[in-house]
Amino acid sequence: MKEVTTTGFLYVEIAEKLENQILEGVLQVGDKLPSLRVLQQEYGVSISTILQAYYFLEAKSLIESRPRSGYYVVFCGNKTLENPVKSSPDKSSVLVSSSDLIVDFFHKLDHDTGINFSRGVPSSELLPIAKLNKVMHEAIISLPKGGTAQGGILGRTSLRRQIARRSVLWGGNLKEDELVITSGCTSALSLSLMAVTKPGDTIAVESPVYFGLLQLANTLGLRVHELPTDSVTGLDIDALKIALQNQEIKAIAIVSNFSNPLGNTMPDANKQELVRVIQEHEIPLIEDDIYGDIYYGKQRPTTCKTYDNSGLVILCNSFSKTLASGYRIGWVAAGKFQKEVLRLKLYLSATTTTITEEAMAIFLEKGRYDHHLRKMRQTLHANSLKYMSAIVNYFPENTRVSKPQGGFLFWIELPSHIDTRLLLKTAENFQIKFSPGRLFTLQNQYNNCMRLSYGLLWNDDIDSALQKLGHLVKTYN
Repeated sequence: MKEVTTTGFLYVEIAEKLENQILEGVLQVGDKLPSLRVLQQEYGVSISTILQAYYFLEAKSLIESRPRSGYYVVFCGNKTLENPVKSSPDKSSVLVSSSDLIVDFFHKLDHDTGINFSRGVPSSELLPIAKLNKVMHEAIISLPKGGTAQGGILGRTSLRRQIARRSVLWGGNLKEDELVITSGCTSALSLSLMAVTKPGDTIAVESPVYFGLLQLANTLGLRVHELPTDSVTGLDIDALKIALQNQEIKAIAIVSNFSNPLGNTMPDANKQELVRVIQEHEIPLIEDDIYGDIYYGKQRPTTCKTYDNSGLVILCNSFSKTLASGYRIGWVAAGKFQKEVLRLKLYLSATTTTITEEAMAIFLEKGRYDHHLRKMRQTLHANSLKYMSAIVNYFPENTRVSKPQGGFLFWIELPSHIDTRLLLKTAENFQIKFSPGRLFTLQNQYNNCMRLSYGLLWNDDIDSALQKLGHLVKTYN
């Protein structure tokens, strides 16, 4: 009896068919699922395979087992909230200045207690820490002088080779010499921005935009032009075309897959059109694909780099959101700007950490990363459904929520009278934290929005915190 298919485990395929019926409302709350023997005969598999499929759905809180009765649907696919409205920022560019709001926000994160929905990394409970410790030991043993010697400016060849091999997953064809290892994705973005801009230049970004990019722009003395962005399809390319006609934009920076904070993913056609636009105007595109590996669908999404044959797309990434943020391993494929990126890296940091790079290379080479990703994606997808169900049940009906197909971030739009900065102060009294929407813009907007991470492993405390937060929203004055 065949239990595995070419696309994966058969129990997962059976579970996904039932999941789609639940999410589309074909199977509704209270409906009893077919018995194990009925599905066994229908699919021609073992009882254990059907049980695995039901366990898979149960882990996502879509169904539940009732003693001596069977399995029943408990998730309402038809009861959903609308997507956030498309953003419409002011058309002028803004010179970034230091933000006390961001500084104060991060200062509070240093004293982390309670339930923190603001964290931009997944819970350590989702990480293979024991296996990482093992490869770290292997790296120390295998490296000359125990890894104390300084490495090359490009980074460990073994790591760059593994990253280059993985580029085929998003339709790329990178070579190891095209990659530069950096100290995390922030370093990759920083080097990229410095390579293509100078103080006073204007960059175009999505709106809302990751506040770390605003901080980088502030450090580099750049002006920022925020562009309308859809919570499903991402950057408004028509708005970009108009902006390019009306002002001088030196670079564009986006998160094309499962963006931070909206969670949107640009369709392939939009990515291709964006690449065509930058090639027409000869403007570099800095693409942050840090969430690309955390997809819930059948395959990894493409990148803008996939469609680039000009070298104008600078692709940045890291393992901080998927594996080990503390390792500070990022990388950049800078295309035609690689020489300048290397010059800047040599000036600012020279080399990166040899031991962690070699440990990561070993982890990738042995296939442990893909095994980890499969488990992590399943858990985060299940989390997204559980968190979404709680938000639907606990928050006001006119709440709007993004519906990302990967990553671990929700963008929540609350009724217009709510100021999430004030809401945060109240929530902190109950040891609950989130990221207020005003952090993700330079303009006076998104005051009624929040970014909420579902990277924390679901439990009763999480459910209680979301219930309390929903109550605070409903009773906000």
